[in-house]
Amino acid sequence: MRLLVILYAGDYREAYQRMLTCDGETYYGHRYAVQSLINIGQKIEEVAVLCCKSQESYNELLTPGFRVIGTGFHPQNHKKELLKIIHDYQPTHVVLRTPLIQVLSWLTRRQIPTLVMFADSFLRQNISSKLRYWRMVWQLNRSCVQWVSNHGVNSSYALCKLGVNANKLIPWDWPHSRSPREYPPKKLTIDHKPWQLIYVGSINISKGVSALLETIAILKKNNLTVTLKIAGKGHIDAFKLQAKTLGIEEIVDFLGLVPNDTIVERMREADLVLVPSRHEYPEGFPLTIYEALCSHTPIVASDHPMFSGVLSHKTSAMIFPAGNSQAMAQRIEHIMTNAELYSNISAASLNTWEKLQIPVKWAELIERWLFMSTENEQWLIKHSLNAGIYNFPSLIR
Repeated sequence: MRLLVILYAGDYREAYQRMLTCDGETYYGHRYAVQSLINIGQKIEEVAVLCCKSQESYNELLTPGFRVIGTGFHPQNHKKELLKIIHDYQPTHVVLRTPLIQVLSWLTRRQIPTLVMFADSFLRQNISSKLRYWRMVWQLNRSCVQWVSNHGVNSSYALCKLGVNANKLIPWDWPHSRSPREYPPKKLTIDHKPWQLIYVGSINISKGVSALLETIAILKKNNLTVTLKIAGKGHIDAFKLQAKTLGIEEIVDFLGLVPNDTIVERMREADLVLVPSRHEYPEGFPLTIYEALCSHTPIVASDHPMFSGVLSHKTSAMIFPAGNSQAMAQRIEHIMTNAELYSNISAASLNTWEKLQIPVKWAELIERWLFMSTENEQWLIKHSLNAGIYNFPSLIR
């Protein structure tokens, strides 16, 4: 048995080296994923992780039973070369982590047993997107795609709404070693200044970073003293230029990538965590929200559909219309000048976090599917969308 795990991007070679040297994770879940795949590789011939978008080409056996492969190119520009790499590996089973239609079509034409594990939402409604979704759903409902999973309940129901068979849909999640129980709820001192805000995630327009900088400029114009820390990678130079143009460069600190195991503490030190994702960003469910809840620092978030039914305005977060920097500024000012509201939202973190917990974890889902038995098949069926164990999100109603 040769299992190929196909990622769009994600350097598991680096994650393996960081695990060996006991360095912190760059991205949440990498160490868990690498160790889980190494364990699976010890039970079968081999597990390989293919990174479809990598800076350099590589094919290395890191430890017996665990291989990493990097393409060295962008998959959209080298479709034939990507499919050749998959063909040359000769997998008997595939875990597909990315909605690349050409890869999915290749797998279904060859009837390779496949487990799909997305962390995406599919919300765009233009003609080209609808056609792409139709093609994807048709492939996902093929028999060789044995199970389809997405990160979170909302994102899984969204696939169901598109037409994926609910009997083969299973929401998945990472295991969470931290919880809000580590910290007490926070209280606000009204005269506390400056207000310390933090954003963690990809730095691009669709994640709402441009609107976020506009919000900081609005707060400054209103004579409100704030600072903003931005952690992550992306188009940093472009947004530094925007910050300079807006006259806020002295109060915005671009941190770059920071170790994942420092994120909760950084959020704890802040007064608010900002999650401004625009609707077009394909969120599954951002780990930033889990981490913010663990810190008990109140969240100011957009009304992205994947947050629906999880974050409620003035109950578990402050919600604003995505892309509306004026509304975001108003939400920030409102909670930072209302001590009771601030304390109540902070205190609600544990209950919100507990509602987010999903019984199916990433590695167990792979193992239950890969090592099929009557017991494992029943476990998979028990955790499908049609099993009745999940709350219907308002997104689908």
